[in-house]
Amino acid sequence: MTTTHVYTFKKMRHILFVISIFVCTALSAQTDRQQIRQGNRLFRAKDYAKAEVAYRKALAANAQNPQAIYNLGCALMLQQKDSAAVVQFEKAAQIETNKMRKSKAFHNIGVVCQNHQMYGDAIKAYEQSLRLNPTDDETRYNLALCKKLNKNQQNQQNQQQQKDKQNNEQNKDKQDQKKDQNDDQQKQQQPQEQMSRENAERLLDAAVQNEKATQQRIQKAMQQPRKRTLEKNW
Repeated sequence: MTTTHVYTFKKMRHILFVISIFVCTALSAQTDRQQIRQGNRLFRAKDYAKAEVAYRKALAANAQNPQAIYNLGCALMLQQKDSAAVVQFEKAAQIETNKMRKSKAFHNIGVVCQNHQMYGDAIKAYEQSLRLNPTDDETRYNLALCKKLNKNQQNQQNQQQQKDKQNNEQNKDKQDQKKDQNDDQQKQQQPQEQMSRENAERLLDAAVQNEKATQQRIQKAMQQPRKRTLEKNW
């Protein structure tokens, strides 16, 4: 009897444990759904900051809820928190199994990239969205527009690069021309400086020669006998 009683007790405890897990899971699911509904009401009222809080609470209860992740991305995007919004849309696209909802995540990524003139990334996102939902005319229109804008952007970049290249070449030519002018000036100055040095040397030599001649005259004069001046007798 004792053995049977213990076995029965263990079995009942196991059953209670399973029921407890089921109840907690159900409550958690109910909580994230409630928070999503609350967030949707705030979102429709254009209170995007509070909607963001509600969606984050839903994710705190169930981090793998793709609807909460996607809606959080939308709330962030409408608050111009674009980088954070793209992160949420990418998560939603990875987790979401429904093609239509997944296509919306890629569509919104495309919108964010398009707003920032990142047309190459926007084109990739719109193309992924259309693969999942080929009937989305808005995505198709945005894709065509981004392709046109991307082409214009590339043309402008090419023109700017060509212009920069021409400016660099012109600046180089001006620098070379200025260098040549400086070289010519230096060449012109060198003979003048040489002539100035030669003149200075000639003048110095002449001064030395004059000084020598003067010294020689003095010495010659000193070597001659002096005549005594006789005083007159009175």
